Amino acid sequence: MGDRKTRFGIMMFLQYAIWGSWTTALGAHLDKLGFAGSEIAAIYGCLWLGCIIAPFIGGQIADRLLPTQLFLGVAHLLGGVLLYFTAVQQEFVPMWTWMFIYCLFYAPTLALTNSICFRNLENAEVEFGKIRMWGTIGWISVGWVVTFMRSQWHTENWTGGSDLLMFAAVTSIIMGMFCFTLPKTPPVASQNNPLAFLEALSLLKDRNFLIFMMASFAVTTELQFYYIPTAPFLLDMGAEEAWLTAIKTVAQIAEVVVLLFLLHVSIQKLGVRLTMVIGILAWPIRYFLFMVPNLSVIIGSLTLHGFGYAFFFVTSQIYVNMKASDDMRASAQAMLTFFTLGVGNYLGTLFTGYIWDTFKLADGSTIWWKFFLIPAMLCTVMAFVFLLFFKDDHKATAAELQSV
Repeated sequence: MGDRKTRFGIMMFLQYAIWGSWTTALGAHLDKLGFAGSEIAAIYGCLWLGCIIAPFIGGQIADRLLPTQLFLGVAHLLGGVLLYFTAVQQEFVPMWTWMFIYCLFYAPTLALTNSICFRNLENAEVEFGKIRMWGTIGWISVGWVVTFMRSQWHTENWTGGSDLLMFAAVTSIIMGMFCFTLPKTPPVASQNNPLAFLEALSLLKDRNFLIFMMASFAVTTELQFYYIPTAPFLLDMGAEEAWLTAIKTVAQIAEVVVLLFLLHVSIQKLGVRLTMVIGILAWPIRYFLFMVPNLSVIIGSLTLHGFGYAFFFVTSQIYVNMKASDDMRASAQAMLTFFTLGVGNYLGTLFTGYIWDTFKLADGSTIWWKFFLIPAMLCTVMAFVFLLFFKDDHKATAAELQSV
């Protein structure tokens, strides 16, 4: 079992290293190519479109036709090839097309790397959190590896395409080959319905749960103001391009610290409601700090990502588990994922692109303080709406806390 846990840890490390190697700084490359804000957002939005479509394709194939480890291996090997074709594009339409096709293969693997753990671990509820943490470590590590690559060989100046996407392609090939060493996990011929989340819609009859879902959706749409344009923003604030990926790992390091040492304490002492309010407020505070024209302040504000992500999104999963009955928990989590990771993130990318173009000047520069004022105000309003109208404050059990 120890060897199995090690393999799953490596799997998670590589799974999120692929994503982390391109998503943190690709915006700067696309900006240099002269893409409009809406075009950059559309390319980032491919993954969220993939997350909306994935349950209907990848999940069903893995459920009924192919062993999970085989599906993962094939998806990542093909993904490596597709990332290569994405990397060498210089025009928007072909780049978007290749990225979209790639994301159709990558998106299903996000859920399947979780499910293969749950099917093969003896005590998955307790062990999964520690294994999943290796995904965050992979994201952080690859940020520093890319920084080393760029500082030593200046690959960011490569004119043939994106060094980040090329690095992701190589990592995807390695991941694809590694997946064939994972435990054999045959299809279970389950009757999992890709529309299973619809069963959980009955939870929305509860006023508090409805407010919670609306807040989750609204906050998710505003997160793209951080993910998409932060790389070109940091460049404008004086950061060196070679160091972009390393700088952005500050957010993930903070996330690990908050998850390990602060989240459980906050939920136990303050309760789910106030913990989520603090999580929502972390985002606008960071956006307000982004308006301070000081690189040190801006980099320091990235630590608020840990509070925003852990205090709101991880606590959201705990809250959904508490509210849903045993036979509806999977459907309720699927509903949360669909409306946030899928629809919320996708619409958020489109909104971010629109606002970016609104505050982009003819010379290509952006009025950043006006740009970040939009999500700062919207998230602040949402925090106070949530505080005033969300009255549910269930106490999480020790088992529910331990499962995160």
